[in-house]
Amino acid sequence: MLDVKALNIALDTLEEEKKISREKIIDAVERSLAAAYQKEYGRKGQLIRCHINFETGETAFEQIKIVVDESTVRINNEEEEDLKEEVYEEDGEGVLLLPKYNEEKHILLSSAKLLKKTAELGDEISFNLENKSDFGRIAAQTAKQVVVQKIREAENESIAGEFETKEGSIVSGIVQRMEKGNIFVDLGRTTAILPFEEQIRNDKFRPGQRIKAYLYSIEEGPRGLSIRLSRSHPKFLIELFKAESSEIDDGTVEIVAVAREPGSRSKIAVKSNDPRVDPIGACVGQRGVRVNAISNELSGEKIDIIKWSDDIRENIASSLSPAKVHSIEIDEDEKKAKVLVSLEEQSLAIGRGGQNVRLAAKLTGWKIDIAGEEGDLIVEADEEGLVNEEKQEEIEEIEEIVEE
Repeated sequence: MLDVKALNIALDTLEEEKKISREKIIDAVERSLAAAYQKEYGRKGQLIRCHINFETGETAFEQIKIVVDESTVRINNEEEEDLKEEVYEEDGEGVLLLPKYNEEKHILLSSAKLLKKTAELGDEISFNLENKSDFGRIAAQTAKQVVVQKIREAENESIAGEFETKEGSIVSGIVQRMEKGNIFVDLGRTTAILPFEEQIRNDKFRPGQRIKAYLYSIEEGPRGLSIRLSRSHPKFLIELFKAESSEIDDGTVEIVAVAREPGSRSKIAVKSNDPRVDPIGACVGQRGVRVNAISNELSGEKIDIIKWSDDIRENIASSLSPAKVHSIEIDEDEKKAKVLVSLEEQSLAIGRGGQNVRLAAKLTGWKIDIAGEEGDLIVEADEEGLVNEEKQEEIEEIEEIVEE
């Protein structure tokens, strides 16, 4: 006999706090008790069902048999122990062998009609089973395990439901611990992981410190819910601007493209959907307060903000900021631009290690060649990075000349 009071309390708790229907839990408990009875006292092939009386705590078990005939199962005749001639039925794609008759889970239609006159093929006929005196302990333990398991499942579902709505946004938590370069972040109801490859190289966190990150993945795995964070993701930068700028948050100003090398430098292209609003001013803020706050959050990452244009020449010229370009030659078929710059502007256009032109190529999606005023090629860059890195020494020489 089950402890009805304890079971009812558990059911009420699940229903009220964990938002799991009472019927769902009762069904799970009854199924588990039926499986336990089958394992302890049943025979192979039996279909056993359990019913719990929640007033008395008593359990009742019954064996279920399905009504069948020769058209639905293979039946051995009296002369043969095993039917040699197999019966098939067409299924449109081939033939399927009918299941073999099993007296533990099947009952012939002729026999079923003796018990129930209205019996038809596919009906269920139940037979009461004996309640075992020592089954109470097994049943109670099984019911407890099911309830505990359902609580765990409900919590995982609840957490998943809560954080699925936050996927693609910034979350805040407390650094719990570091293991093998990964940072584990306490989000309150669960712990998320900030993998090493998703961190900013200049980040330095310690346990107990508050941290912001972009929630980019929620997965159900064999070990439970896996929530993964990122501080290097380009969308982390976008979400930070949304949090700082009301114009971006409400859609008045739109971030069209982002190119980012986390912890070092980023470029964003913005446009305004309202001619009265300056898109760059909306990002920078009064005296640079908005962009500075974002830069500080990203461990000093420098952020270039350019105004997006439908004219690709303007976009490429702006993307190479702070350098000033002399002229731009466009090859639309190959999506390639050759940018001519003066000697004084070459270092700025290329950037240290080619970073500026590399980010410009990522931002615009165009391959960009930097050339001198005479047309001599200095460096090539595309979305993947520098194309002719063998010119790195020449780039460094230009940087030294300009610095001098």
